[in-house]
Amino acid sequence: MRSGGSLSELRSRLLFVLFALLVYRIGTHIPVPGIDPDQLRNLFDANQGGVLDLFNMFSGGALERMSILALGVMPYITSSIIMNLMTMMYPTLNQLRKEGQAGRRKITQYTRYGTLLIALIQGSALTGTLAGQGLAFAATFNFYFVAIVTLVAGALFMMWLGEQITERGVGNGISLLIFAGIVSGFPGAVGQSFEAARQGDINIVALLAVALIGVLIVGFVVFVESGQRRITVNYAKRQQGRRVYQPQSTPLPFKINMAGVIPAIFASSLLLAPASMAQWFGQAPNMGWLQDIALVLSPGQPLYILMFAGGIIFFSFFYTAIMMDPKEIADNLKRQGAYVPGIRPGQQTASYLDDVITRLTMFGSLYVASVCLLPEFMVVAFNVTMQLGGTALLIVVVVSMDFMSQVQQHMMSSQYAKLMEKSNLRSYGRAGRTGVGGGGRGSKGRRR
Repeated sequence: MRSGGSLSELRSRLLFVLFALLVYRIGTHIPVPGIDPDQLRNLFDANQGGVLDLFNMFSGGALERMSILALGVMPYITSSIIMNLMTMMYPTLNQLRKEGQAGRRKITQYTRYGTLLIALIQGSALTGTLAGQGLAFAATFNFYFVAIVTLVAGALFMMWLGEQITERGVGNGISLLIFAGIVSGFPGAVGQSFEAARQGDINIVALLAVALIGVLIVGFVVFVESGQRRITVNYAKRQQGRRVYQPQSTPLPFKINMAGVIPAIFASSLLLAPASMAQWFGQAPNMGWLQDIALVLSPGQPLYILMFAGGIIFFSFFYTAIMMDPKEIADNLKRQGAYVPGIRPGQQTASYLDDVITRLTMFGSLYVASVCLLPEFMVVAFNVTMQLGGTALLIVVVVSMDFMSQVQQHMMSSQYAKLMEKSNLRSYGRAGRTGVGGGGRGSKGRRR
């Protein structure tokens, strides 16, 4: 019954994820009241290939349709970045993070407040831009109020939905929402590429070469994400009662890319925020210099590439430093009577682990930056337009691998529960038979 219960729990979790993603996709098609769809379509046609396309990709097409979920998860991600930075800078917040579940719950509450504030700022800016560019049927107070409230409520709903997926589903909810938004644009991007090749705008050989390189990149990402650096850890001989346990040796695994897709998402969010704000406010009179900033920070520009690569490297080290504390790992090994061969327990073990993690993080950050920026160079080399960049490809592959890994863990736990159930039943059966036999012998003895 326990194994069946575990499998039914996994089934319910998967169904919840599917239902949540369906709700999200429906929400991306519900427009904000008072928006002229024809004018909105003309705006996106005039700004193809810019920062709006990148923002629209992360929102799953919600921005292009100016839906109630147009802000997407970007306010929550930006708030998370700020909270993580403040946690590293302020000892009070750092102490909260170490207080266990209660401290993390408090930090999560602060992150929600930050999400509300950032959503208010971005929603007000977006609403002002919509009214300033003539995208609203009537730029009255009612339009401003309804649009701002709708956009902020949509951003908060996305945050809540992501948390519910993490708690009741499988995998990280925010990553799965971004994954669903990106995947929803795959068919349209592939169709546009083939249509451009059919019309002669793109060389078919170059398009096939790009597709082949994309497949190779996917294989490379899977290979690196599956790689581990295993450090041998020996456990000292120990004695319990009269029994002496021989020393054991187990590997301590470290992933090559310990930060996952977080650096790419954080770096994209930080670049999208100022670029989108500059493009929105740049339509106002005497604000043309903001349009120049938005142009410089557009994908494919040299400054964008440099800042994006630097942001990925910075957030790789930053996120790894938050998640991995070499001193804490060394102290845990010392308490368990474990040691790394040739390394003294304590501070020397912490220094050794810190050196290993630093080298792995450097390689992982360069790997993430190269995968995210390679399509930018392919656009220049093959003279093709790519709707889906390396960041989207990396997110899709890594999130898919993480999702499948968690599904396999749930299935393994159900199989383990099934084995334990069988083992308990057999032990109970043997104990029952022994008890009956013993009772019989005892009764015979009494009869004698």
